Formats: sequence, C-alpha cells, structure tokens
Amino acid sequence: MAMVLSLAFMVRPTLAQPAPQVSPRTASTASSGLYRIAGTVVNSATGEPIRHATVAVLSEEDSHTIAAVESDGDGHFSLDRLPAAKYQLTASKRGFRTAFFDEHKNYNSAIVTGPGQETANLTFRLVPGAALHGAITSEGGDPVEGARVMLFLKFHDGKPAARILQSDSTTTDDTGTYEFSDLAAGEYMVAVIAEPWYAMHRTLVPQFQGDDKIFDPGNRIGVDPPAALDVAYPVTFYDSATDEASASRISLAGGSRVDTDIALHAVPALHIQVEAPLKQDGSIARAELSQTVFGTVIGTQSAGFLDAMQTGTTEFNGVAPGHYELSQGDPPRVLDLDATSNLQVDPALGTPTVSVRGTLRTPPGTPIPDTCSLTLEAVDGSQRQSSIQSICLHGAFTFPSVPAGQWQLSADGAGGQWSVVCVTTGGRTLPGNLITVHDRSLSIAVDISQGATRLEGLARRDGKGVSGAMVVLVPKELAAMDGLSRRDQSDSDGSFSLRDVVPGQYTVVAIEDGWELDWAEPDVIARYLPGGIPVTVSDKSGKLVTLSTPVPAQSR
Repeated sequence: MAMVLSLAFMVRPTLAQPAPQVSPRTASTASSGLYRIAGTVVNSATGEPIRHATVAVLSEEDSHTIAAVESDGDGHFSLDRLPAAKYQLTASKRGFRTAFFDEHKNYNSAIVTGPGQETANLTFRLVPGAALHGAITSEGGDPVEGARVMLFLKFHDGKPAARILQSDSTTTDDTGTYEFSDLAAGEYMVAVIAEPWYAMHRTLVPQFQGDDKIFDPGNRIGVDPPAALDVAYPVTFYDSATDEASASRISLAGGSRVDTDIALHAVPALHIQVEAPLKQDGSIARAELSQTVFGTVIGTQSAGFLDAMQTGTTEFNGVAPGHYELSQGDPPRVLDLDATSNLQVDPALGTPTVSVRGTLRTPPGTPIPDTCSLTLEAVDGSQRQSSIQSICLHGAFTFPSVPAGQWQLSADGAGGQWSVVCVTTGGRTLPGNLITVHDRSLSIAVDISQGATRLEGLARRDGKGVSGAMVVLVPKELAAMDGLSRRDQSDSDGSFSLRDVVPGQYTVVAIEDGWELDWAEPDVIARYLPGGIPVTVSDKSGKLVTLSTPVPAQSR
C-alpha cells in the first residue's frame, strides 16, 4: 500500500489507553467478529524494545485514527476488538522517526485483519532520527550569522546512477550555528552560501539632471571599492572544500549525530562581462547567470540594462568563484562556467538552444485539457537537474529555448497527472516520454493518457500471502518504464493495489526484498518478467481490474 505522506495526525503518548475505542463508523463494517493487532516496537538500530511508543491504527480510506495505545515496558502493544478490515499501522516516539509499518521510502504494508490472518506477532521497527549540527565561522573564527546552509541527499530512484538532490535548508543563528534534525539514514552533503558583512562590489551610479532628477542612462560613473573589500565567499562544502567534487560525504546511520563545522574564507570577487545583443524587436537580450550545486540551481541573477545600453555589454559583479550556468545571446546559448577568474565571455561559446513545439493527443473520446502544465527534465541529471516549464493551451505548446540533450517530458492537467504514452517526431513514434533535442528546432506530437484503472491482486509464495514485497507493473515496451510503470508494496495478506493505470499491455511482478534493486533499469526488471503475470488494460476495463491469478513472489 502506498504510504500516506501526510503525518499530520502525529499521535502523542498521552493518547495511551488500556482499551482502545473503535469508532461506530468502523465497527459497523465488521463482517466476522473482532480481531487483534499486536506485537513489539523495537529500535531498528539495536533491536532493543521501545517502551511508551504510541502505536495507532488508521482507516485505510481516509487515514482517520481509529485506536491508539502505548507500548509497555517490554515494547509490547495490543490493539483489540478491531473489525475485519485493512488498516494503516503507525508508531511514534520522541527521538525516533514517525513511521508506517514496514516502511520503504514512499511505501508501506497495511495490516489486514480477518479470519486466518496472523496479526498478533508483529515486529514494528522504528528508526532513530539522525542529526547534523555545526557552526559556520569566518577566516578569523568569528561566527557567520544568516548564512544559508543547504542539505543534499544522495537519492536512489531505481536506477544505478544516484542523483544528488537538495533535501532541506536553514540559516545560521547569531552564534553561527545550525542544525538539521530527525533525518533518515543516508548519505548527505552540506553546502553554505554567505556574504562577508564588509564586502563592497563595483556599482553603477545613475546621474540626474537638474532638480527634477531626470534619469540619464548615458551619464553614469562606475564606483570601484578597494580591492580588499571587493570579496566574496565561494560556496563552501563540508569539510570546508570549495570544489563540490571534494565535498565530504556524510554517512548517517539511524540515531547518529554528526558535527559538521565549516570555515569560510573570503576571496577576490569575480567580474563576468557578456555581450548583450539586440533582439529582432529591438529589445536587449538579457543574460542570466545561475549558480548550481550538484546540478541544482540555487540562485539566478539577471544582468542589468545600463551596461548594455551604453557599451553593448553587461557585467556581473561580485561573483563568487564556483560553478554557473550562463544563458546569453539571441537565440540563447547555454554555457557551463567553472568561474575561477574574471571573464569576458565569447558570445560564440555555449550550447545553442532551440524551440520545441508540439501538440497533445488524447485517446478517442477523451477531451484534451484546456490548460496543461508541461515539464522537461534533463535525463543526464548528474550535472544538470534544472527543469523547463511550459503551458499548453488547447493542445498546443512551445518550449522556446531548450539546450541539446535528452529530456523527459511530464504533463499535469485537469484532474491531476497525465502519463506520456509515446512521442512522435519526423513520422517516427517512440514509446515513453523521452525527447532527444539536437541543434535545430523540433516539432513533436505527444500522446497522453490519464490512467483511471486500479489493478488489484495478491502476491503469494507456496499458497500464502507475502507481506512487504515490491510489486511493479511493467509495460510491454520497456522504453516506456518512466511514464507507465506503477509500484506498490504488498500488505500483510499479500494484497496490493496499482493505481492510475493507463490502457496498455503489462506484466505484474512481485519481488521480495526488492527495494534496493535498480528496478527502473530495463535489463534489471527484465529478469523478473518470466515469473510475472501478464495483464491487458483497455479503455473498457473499467475503474477496477482484479487479477484472477496470484502473482508469484520472486526472490531478489
């Protein structure tokens, strides 16, 4: 069962009670007596029982809290007199991460009560929360207040090449300290952005004529501060490295607390000059300088008009050394910059961008949404994770400036997420949502579909339901995995539900202990297809399809 991401209920220990109350709404659904969910809450890191943890059962339909108890001195809990039903089971305790039962990333196993169901000897493993704590200081050892501290996490999403994504950010207090708490186990990196409090950068001061202060862009002066004050802090990583390739990886285990102090050192600020040509309509083609960390854009600066109007060039001042993405020219060119010194950028450098235009197509009888939001995300995301957005009106869309490369297209319109089934360009149709952009404009037709079918079934081994298996709906065309695959985790009786399935031909596979697999890689998931169950979903399948044959649970 997919995990409910909202943990707003956060049941507290004060709700402990010897005999949990069952809501009349739920009690009326009992089909064959009353049942019990019981077991032991343990520390996942040590195996020791956790006393006074709050354990609650929630309605699967709306996450309504039905009953809650505290674990006793030996970590035991018991929720009694529950009707036959499917429940979400949660546990919380200060110092531990609130979790659902047998949680794996965004998935968990619901507990099914009823005749023949074993629900009285569960082991609920709670993971202790980890923390990162540190102090940001200047070269003189003084605390740096108001520094922006960013936390990055190495993220695995079913592919062998893990992405590094920003997971949190905070600012330092007046003592220069910061903390990230209640963190999951994983591999983290920390980066800091700050400005020396005494820094001064070259500015352009406009002049005025007469008492009426009429602005005169042609009469201006440049104010150059002393070199000692024209300084900046480069983006600095733990352990005080300024090159992201040298950033220390911080491995956090459950319950660990790591000190991550970082010292900043001011260096001369850089100046980057860029040509600012006129567009065909006579306006100035403004340059943009975006700073990136681990491929994520963390800040963008647009060039001003004054330089361009006077000299035909513009200048970015006070730039800290680091990695940037410069967009300049008409049509725009995108240039990756490892800025270490003052630069005058050659306008011929960089990757030219092109327009990607297209139309959306939906299955017969399905209206195209009047308004739809489209997103292109770079596939080679290790160095470029920025995305490009466009609005599709009445089935037509344009991305005006897309750099060359391979991109993944997604659509979000009326009624929620749509799946990209295939892309047609140059008379050739390819399954999936991948678009390859070269050095010339591209015209495409995109087939989208909004999955309306729920596919239910049972994962079994030796005639018994298997709990906690990873269930994957694999499209016949493996190239369409990104857009059409669906996942779930089997519940305590082996049942699963794959939602929002788009019409097509698929194979359902169930893999025990499969959560660390590179399941999204076609050559990996293909090994499990012979042991799966084929299924075809059509426009006439209806809202619910139930597999008549159990899906064999395969070993990893």
